[in-house]
Amino acid sequence: MSSSVPRERIVLYAALTALTAVSIDALLPGLRDIAGELGVAPPLSTQHVVTLFIFGMVFGELVFGPISDAVGRKRALVAGLGVYAIGTLVALLASSLEGVILGRVLQGIGVAGPKIATRAMIRDQFEGEAMARVMSFLFSLFILVPMIAPALGQGVIALAGWRGMFTLYLILALGLGAWLVMRQPETLPPERRIPFRPRILLANGARILTNRRVALLIMATGFVFGAQLLYLSIAADLFADAYGVRETFPIYFAMLAAGIGLASYLNGRFVGRFGMDAMARFGFLGLTLAGLFMLAASIAYDGRPPLAFLLLSGFGAFFAIGILFGNLNAMAMRLLGEVAGLGASLIASGSSLVATLFAIGLGTLYDGTVMVLAGGIFLAGAVSLLLGGLSARGSDKPVMAVR
Repeated sequence: MSSSVPRERIVLYAALTALTAVSIDALLPGLRDIAGELGVAPPLSTQHVVTLFIFGMVFGELVFGPISDAVGRKRALVAGLGVYAIGTLVALLASSLEGVILGRVLQGIGVAGPKIATRAMIRDQFEGEAMARVMSFLFSLFILVPMIAPALGQGVIALAGWRGMFTLYLILALGLGAWLVMRQPETLPPERRIPFRPRILLANGARILTNRRVALLIMATGFVFGAQLLYLSIAADLFADAYGVRETFPIYFAMLAAGIGLASYLNGRFVGRFGMDAMARFGFLGLTLAGLFMLAASIAYDGRPPLAFLLLSGFGAFFAIGILFGNLNAMAMRLLGEVAGLGASLIASGSSLVATLFAIGLGTLYDGTVMVLAGGIFLAGAVSLLLGGLSARGSDKPVMAVR
């Protein structure tokens, strides 16, 4: 990490990035309460409270990257937090599941501002292996977020109902916005900004997406993220249906989430020694093997393997996902220095779209057993392993911007 970048900025970047995880994980214990109060009207279900949040991010990620390239990272961040706050209010005041989902879509659009602009800020200040170390350092700073978020959500919901979580989301958005405005300088000088013009956006977008290495890494990232999103969308129901776990769900969720945190921390220590590509190959293989182990156990036990089997294979899968999250984005972004904002948008939105379609498609097959999750993790690992190998054969020539 560069000593010229104050540690406070890295902490702020971690907090802004963690807003996405908090927005998903802390609400999981409340999904059944939402269904109980508002009802479920097919084809909508509480799974969509999670998956359509990510779907909203697809659109936000397409918009906020070009905005951050045109007007600066800081303004894009503030705008995103504003949209997120509006979506939070919509969900907070909703009287139907449709209203909650509308608010969640708006939250997803808004949270893309911090997600994309923060990555672009990092790309403005770091490159290569240093960027990969910073990305992993961010994960290690909020290592506790996925672990404690469901417990936090369960506590808040016990005291103030599921609407209390949306009140907390609003407080977080306002607090992070104030911290950003007061303490974070702009990292993109005016002379490096790219005008917000459709012709230029289309030309630069075409250059990014026709780069074989970047395009394949976007798809690989989408399948990896899809495995995690599938788990998040069915986790509360799965533990309750297959194992009768309800009140202690946050404990088991934290045990699996620890895999991502540990992997992110270790990746930051080893990526400089082995390189991003080798670490990613290890992650792809680990995800595939963990999924295969879970699938074999599910078949052997008619879809309900012993809880210890689920936790062991799940920890392995999330450890692999943690390794991959720390490297895949950096691997794709290293070719996009001149179009970092738009590149971050296309990488994030493309992978989020793949992940959403993957999770929604497999989520509809959920039958109260581990089978769908196991098959999804194995499929995601095998496909991403293939895509990652193909991407390594692509050109490593940087994408040059059209201005």
